[in-house]
Amino acid sequence: MRPFELPDFYLVHPARLNPHVEGARAHSTLWARQMGMLDDTRDPGTPEIWDEDTLAAMDYALLCAYTHPDCVPAELDLITDWYVWVFYFDDHFLEVYKRSRDQEGAGAYLDRLCSFMGPEPPEPENAAERGLADLWARTVPAMSEHWRARFVESTENLLRESLWELANISEARVPNPVEYIEKRRAVGGAPWSACLVEHAVGAEVPPGMAGSRPLRVLRDAFSDGVHLRNDIFSYQRETETEGEVNNAVLVVERFLGVGPRRAAEIVNDLLTSRLRQFENTALTEVPLLFEEHAATPAERAAVAAYVKGLQDWQSGGHEWHLRSSRYMNEGAGGGGPLGMGMALSRAAVVLEAATPSPLAVPYRKVGPVRMPEFTMPYRARVNPHIERARRNVVDWCGAMGMYGPVARHPEPLWTPALLSGFDFATCAASLAPDATADHLDLGTQWLAWGTYGDDYFPKIFLRDRDLPGARMFVARIPLFMPPDLGPTPPPLSPVETGLADLWRRTAASMSPGGRERFRSAVERMVRSWLWELHHHLQDRVPDPVDHLEMRRFTFGSDLTLSLARIGTEDRLPPDIYGTSAMRALENAAMDYGTLVNDVFSYQKEIEFEGERTNAVLAVEQLLGCGRDEAVAIVADLMTSRLRQFERAIAGDLPALAEEHRLDEEARQALDGYVTRLWDWMAGILKWHRKTRRYGEPDLLARYPRHGGERLVLPGPNGLGTSATRIRLTHPL
Repeated sequence: MRPFELPDFYLVHPARLNPHVEGARAHSTLWARQMGMLDDTRDPGTPEIWDEDTLAAMDYALLCAYTHPDCVPAELDLITDWYVWVFYFDDHFLEVYKRSRDQEGAGAYLDRLCSFMGPEPPEPENAAERGLADLWARTVPAMSEHWRARFVESTENLLRESLWELANISEARVPNPVEYIEKRRAVGGAPWSACLVEHAVGAEVPPGMAGSRPLRVLRDAFSDGVHLRNDIFSYQRETETEGEVNNAVLVVERFLGVGPRRAAEIVNDLLTSRLRQFENTALTEVPLLFEEHAATPAERAAVAAYVKGLQDWQSGGHEWHLRSSRYMNEGAGGGGPLGMGMALSRAAVVLEAATPSPLAVPYRKVGPVRMPEFTMPYRARVNPHIERARRNVVDWCGAMGMYGPVARHPEPLWTPALLSGFDFATCAASLAPDATADHLDLGTQWLAWGTYGDDYFPKIFLRDRDLPGARMFVARIPLFMPPDLGPTPPPLSPVETGLADLWRRTAASMSPGGRERFRSAVERMVRSWLWELHHHLQDRVPDPVDHLEMRRFTFGSDLTLSLARIGTEDRLPPDIYGTSAMRALENAAMDYGTLVNDVFSYQKEIEFEGERTNAVLAVEQLLGCGRDEAVAIVADLMTSRLRQFERAIAGDLPALAEEHRLDEEARQALDGYVTRLWDWMAGILKWHRKTRRYGEPDLLARYPRHGGERLVLPGPNGLGTSATRIRLTHPL
């Protein structure tokens, strides 16, 4: 019996079929036999994985013909061989290592496999190694060094993150939703597929744009769409016959306590949200990226070809899932174009997607939130210099001009009394309980500066819907953080005045590498405010995944954690902070803090400030639930992220220390950084409970003209907003 019927999927772009599919079928079958992937040619000691009939029924040539409809025959053959190899690897890894729970053997196998993408590969000894060696030699000569580096990284992630899946299976552990989305991108292989799209369409993403937010979001939203769809189709096979625990439907089942049918519906809603995020980014952010980078016509054409290739993959991948023997698809209809009726149906879906959500109505009266019981096992410590920091931050903000009128806003944003009520010293004193008096002053003033900037930015630029002015403001921020501590231009606002002062006092004692990392953290935080403005201009509630990932920057988590690294950066190898283990640890801690803020600030942001970027609101939007249920779900997610943080400390960090052969001093520095993360989470929660920034009486005093009454702003009329109401029904 089926655990559920397939849901109605959001599909806008019709699938197209490459006419060279039959040639690819014949070629890939012969290639698989030559590599030893079929049972009649398998290596001695290798279990039975595929016979020719099994390979034919899975039909990877059809997958590639749908996902790459415009490839010439030779390119389609190459792409198909890559997918035969990756699915063979997946099934072989399942039979040999997942079923036996052989973690040690799996690690050695993956290390050797990755070496076939290096400068001196060994002699291949099995089908997976022969396949990778052959494909690598046929693929990389046509591409740049920059593309090769990205492709190696995505391929290694695909291979090595299989150990994470294996560990979950061995422990019968179902991951939490955020962890699953992040890890699935690596182990699921869609970023790897996105790299192959560049090869298939013959257009590389320009190196200067590859790391930008728009292209990163396109890749990640594409990846999430591919993986979430696959998890719906493969749920029955994975949970009933493979013993798999790494499946989005199962993750939602366990996290929300719902049955498979409801869980599949929620995963499909998240899939739809991610596809809409892809469209929104392509239509409203990529054009701005072109202007920001002064992209040439050739660069614009390359990115457009890449976006079109990702769209083709998304639609074609869905079509293949409806036909492959690998998945639960009996009785499901094809997703291809079926005439005028289907076109009208798709147009209705597109129109619905473009309609602003009722939850995006600004200044909607919501009332105070009843706070849940937050899980917090760590005790917030207090720095003994807290009173000095309280006094000094009030004086410092006055010296920076934060109590006076500013251009375009004649009324002061802050007063000394208001700042005293915010009590940033309580937060800083718990974030850095062992800091010197001077260091605590600095940390407190950084918190005040970031919060003032967060208040200043919407008051100036949202009011006038001034996206160009906002982008100019963001572009000036690096000028006040010269790496060499040289001169800065005359400041135009208290934000610039404060930044220039803090930068010199902070960066002077930093190493060049630490200085650059900290500077980047400040830039990322300020740039993220554009993301918030972008949603305001569109009357759009953010996609929940995009919200959570961007919230790490808008809240300033990245900035404050960079402050926590001061003192440890020179005692740890520079590449430690870039490892997947450290990123997972920090992301779990940051998510706890940002979700705390979203719960406490819900009334302030929704009712008094007309905000759209709040996790509680995003959950309401995704699940169609009420505020109180959404708050409870966010609190559960906070607990899940905290448990993942603890799991990383117990297992991932000791393994990291062994892998990098850290000496005793470095291990102590790593332990010290973990303690600072404990302090950070406990301090964030403590401050939210004590500050006078979020309570209703304080909000009514601070926003007397709103008073909880709905204030209607003018409709969207800025750059990019009209595009959000029109979804293209053909590839870009």
